Amino acid sequence: MTDEATTSPQTPIAVASNRLPFSFHRTSKGLERRHSPGGLVSALEPMLRKRGGTWIGWPGIVPRPSEVIETDGASYRIAPVLLSESEVTRYYHGFSNRTLWPLFHSMSDRARFDGRDYAAYAQVNERFADAVVESAPDAGLIWIHDYHLLLAPRHIRRRDSTTPLAFFLHVPFPPYDMFRLLPWDREILQSLLACDLIGFHVRGYAQNFLDCAERVLGARVHRDAMLVEYGDRTTRIDAFPIGIEFDVFEKLAANAPRPREIQQERVVLGVDRLDYTKGIPERIQAFEKLLERYPEHREKVVLLQLAVPSRSQVNEYRELKREIDELVGRVNGRFATASWSPVRYLYRSFRHERLASLYRDADVALVTPLRDGMNLVAKEFVACQVADPGVLVLSSLAGAADTMREALRVNPYDVEGTAEAIHRALEMGENERASRIAALRIRERRDDLDAWTTKFIEAATIGPAATLPLADTDFVAWLGGFIDDHRLALFLDYDGTLTPLCEHPDQARLSPAMRQALQICAKRPDTDITIVSGRGLAGVRKVVGEEGLIYAGNHGLEIEGVGIEHFEHEDLIHYRARSEALADQLDEIASHGAWTERKGPTLTFHFRAVPEPVREGLIEDARQRIAKAGYQPRPAHCAIEARPPVGWDKGRAVLHVLRARYGPNWSETARVVYVGDDQTDEDAFRFLAGLAQTFRVGSPDTPTAASRRLPDVDAVQSLLEWLGRRPEPRL
Repeated sequence: MTDEATTSPQTPIAVASNRLPFSFHRTSKGLERRHSPGGLVSALEPMLRKRGGTWIGWPGIVPRPSEVIETDGASYRIAPVLLSESEVTRYYHGFSNRTLWPLFHSMSDRARFDGRDYAAYAQVNERFADAVVESAPDAGLIWIHDYHLLLAPRHIRRRDSTTPLAFFLHVPFPPYDMFRLLPWDREILQSLLACDLIGFHVRGYAQNFLDCAERVLGARVHRDAMLVEYGDRTTRIDAFPIGIEFDVFEKLAANAPRPREIQQERVVLGVDRLDYTKGIPERIQAFEKLLERYPEHREKVVLLQLAVPSRSQVNEYRELKREIDELVGRVNGRFATASWSPVRYLYRSFRHERLASLYRDADVALVTPLRDGMNLVAKEFVACQVADPGVLVLSSLAGAADTMREALRVNPYDVEGTAEAIHRALEMGENERASRIAALRIRERRDDLDAWTTKFIEAATIGPAATLPLADTDFVAWLGGFIDDHRLALFLDYDGTLTPLCEHPDQARLSPAMRQALQICAKRPDTDITIVSGRGLAGVRKVVGEEGLIYAGNHGLEIEGVGIEHFEHEDLIHYRARSEALADQLDEIASHGAWTERKGPTLTFHFRAVPEPVREGLIEDARQRIAKAGYQPRPAHCAIEARPPVGWDKGRAVLHVLRARYGPNWSETARVVYVGDDQTDEDAFRFLAGLAQTFRVGSPDTPTAASRRLPDVDAVQSLLEWLGRRPEPRL
């Protein structure tokens, strides 16, 4: 795909969302296709009609064998992703709406964590990703939408490494302490960071994401530049507050007749989808408190609450409706008169024309969700203020509160405070009302839906962000406060950490710059360095060749060096001869470039040069021979380690060095930093969790227990150079 193709204004765009821009309904005449309402469709359809492209999504129905999903008639391509009943149950109703929806809205008590739901979610996301790649090969931008498809970007990126890939989240992104409750937090973050751009409604959600990327994944975060570096990819993070079709609502309000729902009373209006995040019960309680505290509003003001039916098959939503019904009955029972009911509750959908008239004629819009990604009702109300201006009372926990500063902002959990805000709104003079609404209308007209779409696409297609070179500020942020005023116990793997991985271990040599960085660190009186390698002890001492270090060979089965006594695991004597016999057996199957590295009591079977078609069979044969010989086959970089089953690994080796060098209270004396690139280093990462700062070198696709990642050997060198020149601690 050429650069011109990715930047042309007419480049096709692939849009993927949970639902298609229309849904299907069964009628007596068969399946009927109906256009889907909503801001997302209104924003993206004109863009797709103009530029061309593909919309990938679920048609909203599980078709029967005789039914056909009709996709013709659109000026852009439609790619339906068909789901089974069980997939709808677990992917959509399950993980999307019983796990992610409450958790992302910071309502963890309502979240359900079910591994079967997650497995279905992951499977469906992969199918969406396949549909994107297969149905839109000409796309100059792939734009993924919302929490239903958080795992799709990673699958797309694995199949398409060049097309610009962007994601927009239409709900809040939770803070770290909430997000880390999710057992699959790492997988979701890793998937999103396959994108070139991730968009959120407001900067606060973007900052939450940056925190999670740094604290969960150990990614490198640039808060000023709003960038996340993870592995070899840099992802832009930004806020794009979504708007509405301002002119459409303004025109509807100007032409709409006076609604029959409004009589002579002043109206406080609530418009919501029936959902526990919308704060409808708290709103009714606040209105009840208003009537208690300010009796002058009785028989003069009504709360008109519209609730659009939603997820009625879910028990929690049925319980919410029952709670609202009871609250409405209680308030009306307390305050109603023969000619006046304080709360009018309508449980049904309304057409935009009717809504526009209600917005226009309401005295107060009460938009008080407990948590909301943005909330477009607040914006629609403002657009419809074409006559006597009303007052917007807005939850400070809605994303819209960040930009709609002229609204009266409230904490929806503060029932009394909300009641006071309603009273103030009802008593506000016309000049103040007009000034507030005028400022809101100017901003919402400027930042409408079309402006949002244009701004996001421009940001998504400017090209990949550059990876910034590591700087001292990075290392100070990661390690400065951790190692200040303590000795540093620095543990380093060799192959793949201090040197790049090579076809043959004999080719892996320290570069002059890396050696110099290592020497400078080793000369510091406050720093002790241990090289922990899978090579034999003599082999690792030879290739490093520096005095004054501690060397741990064979993954720590053999240890010697400055300040500690020579150590050799007591069971090794039983394995030296056996390893030679096993090496001879592996030599018998070593073909196509495979070979056996003999390391005394252990050995490594290397298959880096083996062609892929024959590699799998060779690996399995080697595993079986290693296991039959009484050794443990352990994965390494394009190799299999044959390890004695003696219950020893790099984690235990690190503990042995720390205790031997600093005593049983080593954690009070030294601060530990461990850097490694291999699966064998994971044993050390797991042991040191919470006790050290650990770094995994290499690809971000590899799961790790390390607290942070470094992309390559050059980054390790930069780390050593900083450690070597950092200020002397006060020991």
